[in-house]
Amino acid sequence: MPEVFSTPRSHAFVKVMRQHTGATVGVSFIVLLLLASLFAPLPYDPKATEGGASLQAPSGAHWFGTDGAGADVFSRVIDAARIDLSLALAGTVLSLVLGVVLGLAASTKGKGSERLVRGLDAFQAFPLLILALALVTLSGNKLYMVVVAIALINIPRYMRLLRSEVLSLRESRFVEAAMAMGASPRRITFRHLLPNVWGVVLVQTSLTIANAIVVIAALSFLGVGVSAPTPSWGGMIRAGAGNMSSGEWWIASFPGLIVLLCVLAFNQLADAIGDTTARSHR
Repeated sequence: MPEVFSTPRSHAFVKVMRQHTGATVGVSFIVLLLLASLFAPLPYDPKATEGGASLQAPSGAHWFGTDGAGADVFSRVIDAARIDLSLALAGTVLSLVLGVVLGLAASTKGKGSERLVRGLDAFQAFPLLILALALVTLSGNKLYMVVVAIALINIPRYMRLLRSEVLSLRESRFVEAAMAMGASPRRITFRHLLPNVWGVVLVQTSLTIANAIVVIAALSFLGVGVSAPTPSWGGMIRAGAGNMSSGEWWIASFPGLIVLLCVLAFNQLADAIGDTTARSHR
């Protein structure tokens, strides 16, 4: 009877992570970025401005240069990680929990699950990013609505993924054997089904965090969500976009690069988890 996360397979995951250099580097980068944003003393106050120091190119004094208001871009990029990554993680956790619950409910037999699936299909007919933009705007840029918006975008993905995986596993021999031995539906779900779908769920979780980072950056770029003077990667890109034509490339380029690196890091982690899951079923 397969169980994805038994102790030997946990060792297999560590082994795959060691072999997957991209995932190791990516995870290390994210951890260092989070630690720096939470604990490292920044060279400058990320919210402070200095008119006489505006639009300075990267140098020993300002590693990423300064923006149009004279704020240090490096300090703002690091400080923005604290709130952008926190929102991405919170939105992912919320969508994971609700998506798993709804996915399990939709995988049962009966009219209720059919209605749930039809309701999901109707909900996905709306452009979800536009819906998220409207929700955050109408809330007055409340940050908790950014988390809700991320969850709304990703809950359907978890729900469909979990439903398809559970439905396929219900026909497996180990589930039939458990039913023949008198196991309750609850025991079958939590003892036999969920442990064998966590691999694909964790892959989706890594991809969801990457997607959430992009969504948060997109909302901030549009002036929604994280409001100035609080630093955000999308807001910094928007503030520096107009300076690209005049040669001040660093204002938008460095936060854009950080967004790209974060997305790549979580995609590499998803690949590593996917490799571990694939090996565990061989």
